[in-house]
Amino acid sequence: MLAGVARSTIYEHLQPVEVDEFELTLLSLIDGEYTLRPFYGSRKMVVFLLNQGHTVNRKRVQRLMRILGLAGMAPGPHTSKPHPQHKIYPYLLRGVFVTRPNQVWSTDITYVRLAHGFAYLTAVIDWYSRKVLAWRLSNTIDSGFCVTCLEESLRLYGNPEIFNTDQGSQFTSDDFTGVLKSHGIGISMDGRGRCLDKESASYCTSCE
Repeated sequence: MLAGVARSTIYEHLQPVEVDEFELTLLSLIDGEYTLRPFYGSRKMVVFLLNQGHTVNRKRVQRLMRILGLAGMAPGPHTSKPHPQHKIYPYLLRGVFVTRPNQVWSTDITYVRLAHGFAYLTAVIDWYSRKVLAWRLSNTIDSGFCVTCLEESLRLYGNPEIFNTDQGSQFTSDDFTGVLKSHGIGISMDGRGRCLDKESASYCTSCE
């Protein structure tokens, strides 16, 4: 026995740890639901457990998910990230009245929840008619499916005068802007918060 170390301290660590049966039940439920829906985060898991008859707060669910090494796989709202080496084009639509089809087109990326994950969705729309000209789904967020969607729109409906996007790397890439340049289309890019800037808003007469 080492001097200065109480015998009771050593024996205390040798005592069996009681198993929390309720916590084991929660761990099992979370693990099973995550296998089916890997995009579930702690908020969704709280709702799931409540539907199973277990009222558990989010903080506890977060701790249990950390024990299992789980995290929601959904990408969240940030589907477009700028690339520091890509050229950013100016916004061309300040005060512009959209009065006819093929005057201004636009595109963006969002994501769609699926039963066992998610997919990215991009679409091209005509600002005047609000018509969806083409769309594509992808399990990756590179520029390839955006370019394919753009090319299909041009093939089916001709060329717009201006094509507007945000500053996401998919749209500032040479692959995407190269297609627009080759068709003589004006390239316009939103600045951050542009959708909330009323002074720079474009006007669509079809919406009046």
